Amino acid sequence: MRKGSQKVWLWRAVAVAVAVVGAGYAYTASSTVPNTNAGDGAGTISGYVVSSVKYNLNSSNPQNIDTVTFSLDSTPVSGSTIKMQLAASGSWYSCTNVAAAVTCTTTSPQATVAAATQLRVVVAQ
Repeated sequence: MRKGSQKVWLWRAVAVAVAVVGAGYAYTASSTVPNTNAGDGAGTISGYVVSSVKYNLNSSNPQNIDTVTFSLDSTPVSGSTIKMQLAASGSWYSCTNVAAAVTCTTTSPQATVAAATQLRVVVAQ
């Protein structure tokens, strides 16, 4: 082979290799990855100040507590869970909140004055 024909043959081989690699690349599958977020942060957990506690007795049987009302020093975030307990290991009562004025119905099971030994309030967002 002459030197010139070797160059032509080499260029043809390179052109064929590039065409094969390019065609293979064109037929590869692609994946779509959605945008995501990740992060790390810290925030302070602070409690509420409970005040103006009132135990509302049943009018027919004053040994029973029908509701407990109290105020919080700030309004919890909408959708927060507020629970109250009147005795250690006692029932947890669900509460409603309207502008930091909280009412807890204590009739199921019925709370009694004699069994009430503590007031524990839990508020969670």
